[in-house]
Amino acid sequence: MPGNYRKLGDLPLVIPVFPLDGVLLLPGGQLPLNIFEPRYLNMLDDAMSGERIIGMIQTRPHQSADIQTPALAPVGCAGRVTSFAETSDGRYLITLTGVCRFRAGEELPVRTPYRQVRADFTPYEPDLREDGASERTAADIDRLLAALRRYLDHRGLAIDWGDAESAPSDALINSLAMALPFDPLEKQALLEAETIFERKATLTALLEIDAAGTDDDEPTSIQ
Repeated sequence: MPGNYRKLGDLPLVIPVFPLDGVLLLPGGQLPLNIFEPRYLNMLDDAMSGERIIGMIQTRPHQSADIQTPALAPVGCAGRVTSFAETSDGRYLITLTGVCRFRAGEELPVRTPYRQVRADFTPYEPDLREDGASERTAADIDRLLAALRRYLDHRGLAIDWGDAESAPSDALINSLAMALPFDPLEKQALLEAETIFERKATLTALLEIDAAGTDDDEPTSIQ
């Protein structure tokens, strides 16, 4: 686990948050980000001089009249900055590696231009453990792969099937949940799935529902 976070006491009580709808970070996943907004450049400067922890979180639609500070979703995922580079025009190119999900508690009345919350990691302590989930999920991965094939055909997408079929099952589930173009509410459902088994079931259902529907969008591609 990035930063050797092995128990709840290793995690900070207060974390900066980066509200970004439609973007999902899961424990163990890697999320590349291109940071250019001044308040989030400030957030990165502060994070890099401290714990290097940032909480990725979505907002709650229609829950706040304040466009500048929309209400936050109840659950996010904390990640640690594991790659950092600065461009010639002042942007930061970073990679966040997911550490642990959290429930967003009280938002602090801070003077920083970015938002900070009290993070309750307690409900998601199992995120910190590597417990062989890959072996247990592998036995029932065929339905997910079949649903994925229909989804990709329906969307006009392509992936490397060799990599997909050889990947550890939990890594495949999480990488698909992060990479596929689900809407924000669907991304939130994948994030809040309590276990990898529930996330697999949710992911499979979303793939099957999409493949059974009518797609009016132009075909796209994913890397």
